[in-house]
Amino acid sequence: MDSLTFLYKTVSGRICLKLLASRPVSKICGVFLDSRISSFIIKGFVRKNKINLDEYQTEGIKTFNEFFRRKIKDGRRNFDMESSHLCAPCDGLLSVWTIKENKVIPVKQSLYTILSLLKNEELAAEYNNGLCLVFRLCVDNYHRYCYADSGAKSKNIFIPGKLHTVRPIALETIPVFTENCREYTTIESPSFGKIVQMEVGAMLVGRIVNIEEEGFAERGKEKGFFEYGGSTIILLLKENSVLINQEIIQNSQNGIETPVKMGEMIGVKK
Repeated sequence: MDSLTFLYKTVSGRICLKLLASRPVSKICGVFLDSRISSFIIKGFVRKNKINLDEYQTEGIKTFNEFFRRKIKDGRRNFDMESSHLCAPCDGLLSVWTIKENKVIPVKQSLYTILSLLKNEELAAEYNNGLCLVFRLCVDNYHRYCYADSGAKSKNIFIPGKLHTVRPIALETIPVFTENCREYTTIESPSFGKIVQMEVGAMLVGRIVNIEEEGFAERGKEKGFFEYGGSTIILLLKENSVLINQEIIQNSQNGIETPVKMGEMIGVKK
């Protein structure tokens, strides 16, 4: 039995999970991963996750979290700047779901409501019959992310919560995205209307660092980064705003996540 099966599928594991998913434990882990002592973890992490270091800027890195939030080299993630193209704001595994009666009902995952996700009744109502795009980042992904499009940007709204893993074993039984710590902003896109772009933290730190406050978002500009912990980015788009690539839709309907890279086109303006 692996550790996640123990935590999410057994009674004794769920008791331990309450502690591990708490913010105080994550803060303690964060202190260690911010320290120079944590640097010894890096080599094993790279080897286990088969990370290609040739893609990244690694000079001057002294702690594990500095490595985890490493920047990619110029030219390795070119962002498609065609305004009618909707592009992935991050690397990750993408699933797309229609929002019906305020509910998101994924295949092989627990359902959740947009209201419980946003904690804002008026804003949640705007996305009925729209789309919920879920980008699940794994530990080997690039953990910096960009604005999905340009437009006037609201302030960042932080919603405190727990820090469950975002791996499938947890998503099957727990509405993770509505329980975990998360932060979102809205972007008034000329092409796609009002977009909600949300970052969701995860087990053992999952720290969300957004660089800018209220102002103007620039398509493809770095919005922020995650520190250690698998993480998720969610985009909410209004009804009739975008046509998502058919392969991604079909994969989602079959319970398959589609690998995407930051800047890659995933749909077009409707």
